[in-house]
Amino acid sequence: MVGSIAEETKSPKKSTWGMAEEIKKNLEFIEEVTSNVDEVQCRVLAEILSQNAHVEYLQRHNLNGSTDRETFKKVLPVITYEDIQPDIKRIAYGDKSPILCSKTISELFTSSGTSGGESKLIPTVEGEFERRSVQIQNLLMSVMSQVDPDFGKGKGMYFMFIKSEEKTPGGLPAVFGSTSIYTSPHFNYSRLHHPHFNYTSPTATILCSDSYQSMYSQMLCGLCQNQEVLRVGSLFPSGFISAIRFLEKHWSLLCNDIRTGALNTQITNPSVREAVMEILKPDPKLANFIEAECSKDSWQGIITRLWPNTKYVETIVTGFMSQYIPTLDYYSNSLPLVSTMYASSECHLGINLNPFCQPTEVSYTLIPTMCYFEFLPYHGNSGVIDSIVLPKSLNEKEQQQLVDLADVKIGQEYELVVTTYSGLYRYRVGDVLRVAGYKNNAPQFNFLCRENVILSIGADYPNEVELQNAVRNAVGNLMPFDAHLTEYTSYVDFTTIPSHYVLFWELSLNGSISIPPSVFEVCCLTIEESLNYFYREGRSSEKSIGPLEIRVVETGTFDKFMDYRISLGASMNQYKTPLCVKYAPFIEILNSRVVSSYFSPMCPKWVPGYKKWNNSS
Repeated sequence: MVGSIAEETKSPKKSTWGMAEEIKKNLEFIEEVTSNVDEVQCRVLAEILSQNAHVEYLQRHNLNGSTDRETFKKVLPVITYEDIQPDIKRIAYGDKSPILCSKTISELFTSSGTSGGESKLIPTVEGEFERRSVQIQNLLMSVMSQVDPDFGKGKGMYFMFIKSEEKTPGGLPAVFGSTSIYTSPHFNYSRLHHPHFNYTSPTATILCSDSYQSMYSQMLCGLCQNQEVLRVGSLFPSGFISAIRFLEKHWSLLCNDIRTGALNTQITNPSVREAVMEILKPDPKLANFIEAECSKDSWQGIITRLWPNTKYVETIVTGFMSQYIPTLDYYSNSLPLVSTMYASSECHLGINLNPFCQPTEVSYTLIPTMCYFEFLPYHGNSGVIDSIVLPKSLNEKEQQQLVDLADVKIGQEYELVVTTYSGLYRYRVGDVLRVAGYKNNAPQFNFLCRENVILSIGADYPNEVELQNAVRNAVGNLMPFDAHLTEYTSYVDFTTIPSHYVLFWELSLNGSISIPPSVFEVCCLTIEESLNYFYREGRSSEKSIGPLEIRVVETGTFDKFMDYRISLGASMNQYKTPLCVKYAPFIEILNSRVVSSYFSPMCPKWVPGYKKWNNSS
């Protein structure tokens, strides 16, 4: 049987034999917990509730020290972030009483932000890092060791960034989760003792908060060690693609550094300079090779051209991130895209046991020891906008519909609800998952989307998946012109009567034939035809929605957009282009770089009453 939860996180071993033993134990652990899902989950819930029996939040809801599942479900409500925001504000302002958790809150994780510039603050406690990160990383290491014979050999060129720590009014650190990982002693320890964490980037370059200096130095070190690189990636694909675009802009400077062995004077951070100079040596032959490749008209396959031994790209390509797959394929010559982990600011959640599967087939096995999982049957949108869950209490009947990890049904879709060791109880994460299969008795899930309404004029309410599919259908019209969509976002233009949807598109134009306006108009109509019944009813029958518009923006617009958001406090490492924007300065930046715009030439097809309740119709 699995030991106590606290004992299940092991430190890395230094010897080869020790690592082999650790891998064996980790794989046995996966077999054990996936075979005894409900037993482990009951034990996790009992541990969480017993550890926090006397905290204010549980007393407020009259749990009275009970640790059994039935009482827990009966007396504790299902909540959103807004429900506990007053409690978190008290913590942020210095209240040290046990409000949510009996253990002292050590830091607040900052979510990756929204199109409105807002972020959530998620509490974590001492020791939770071990449960959240170390164990998941060790399990992943063991899985990768089984499927990739070269895993642990060579080096990984992963672009990793931090955001400077901020302090709440009460003095607590407010950090991004990735920053917490990279600045932890364990990260450096793993780099020293685990070949699987052998990266081309020196730690000093990762811990440099100046994004330009960090990116420049990490790219330079990756180029200098190009023959040793066996895997490349970043947390999110937008970060990796930003690195390639950075190379497009600065390859001549980087080549000069490699040719002369002297680091560019723009890199002023002393620790970074010292770390890079241990790697950078004069290499005119390498500089000439890089220069020749980067000077070519096409950058297709640039990854395999500059880093010829690369086996795969590791980054998250599920949900909204799937929009980046064509760009990643273009730059990498369609190398395998590996999504390994499922995590959030609230909790690390699960791993992909088949990491080399196709992106469309990625499923995550939730590790039962991470937290206590519940699942709310998903019936469509329920009041969530811009990735911020709006206050919406579930009635008693809805709360009774929640099911446990062991009771979900294959093929069904659910919204994820978690209870964590850090003081979140029946908390709606906002992720929508579909049950794809099983590992032993543990269900495996496809990540579908954030449960959010991204655009709305009336009762139209398209969600992330719907808009993604609509755009995917439309961009097929660009293929004959050797063009593809690199980035996009959207918003509702309420200044027109009637209001209408606007999509900002940044394109990569590889062909010599210009794209006629009529093609973009067809793209607009294709998107409208792909949207739900209520949108098409508003366009075609009620005339309450105006023609959809595509605004094509200059190359580099979304880089400028990212730079601006980072200047406002977003983390470069966790940055994601929002699928929808509402914050006026963001819209102004995008509008200032529009080069052309196109409208749908006619109303989309609509049949009264046909499949009215099927959003995909």
